[in-house]
Amino acid sequence: MNDSSKTRLEQAQQEGKYIRRIRSFVKREGRLTKGQAAAIEKCWPTMGLEHSQGLLNLSEVFGNDNDVVLEIGFGMGKSLVEMAKNAPHLNFIGIEVHKPGVGACLMEADEAGITNLRVFEHDAVEVLADCIKDASLSTMQLFFPDPWHKKRHHKRRIVQLEFVESLRSKLKIGGIFHMATDWENYAEHMLEVMNAAPGYDNLSETSDYMPRPNNRPLTKFEQRGHRLGHGVWDLMFKRCN
Repeated sequence: MNDSSKTRLEQAQQEGKYIRRIRSFVKREGRLTKGQAAAIEKCWPTMGLEHSQGLLNLSEVFGNDNDVVLEIGFGMGKSLVEMAKNAPHLNFIGIEVHKPGVGACLMEADEAGITNLRVFEHDAVEVLADCIKDASLSTMQLFFPDPWHKKRHHKRRIVQLEFVESLRSKLKIGGIFHMATDWENYAEHMLEVMNAAPGYDNLSETSDYMPRPNNRPLTKFEQRGHRLGHGVWDLMFKRCN
């Protein structure tokens, strides 16, 4: 987006005009189970975060100054809860737009007695822009985002140059952006975008992909893919400036 286009967009937003923005997701609102609904009612007051809260003081949110890991699109939340359980010295924030996934995550977290996890039910792009302070995150995670595999839909992929440049400001210097996908074409796209983005260093010794780190749980979905011969590609880039 050039400066003149950005100015027109900002002016239109200030005037209250509706601006259509390409989204990386489609809101598929499934039905909540009784357990998911009960978990939201019980846990949201302590674990839920609202976009309307604006810029957060993460030390106040968690009651400590531990490093913060933020995951975009946690699905049903099983692996996010497992990571939070395995790393009590870290704080975790999950962002998901689908309410059943939020409910499932909160139900798992409650059953596991997790206290170092908070969740948003909102668009991740807006949460990052409005709620997360610059240089406040130690790790950003994006695991198995929608690949939008048809070529005409590639513009909907969340990993785009503008997005990763804005995301970099939220990471501390030395902070990690960790991505994973089971679509080779998307992995190639991610690598191309990240190589073009300033201020990042690829942590891969071969300048492409990383072995799956132990702290990223192997999901049932991923295990099934391995049995079918599907690959999974991890990419890890460090903010260097």
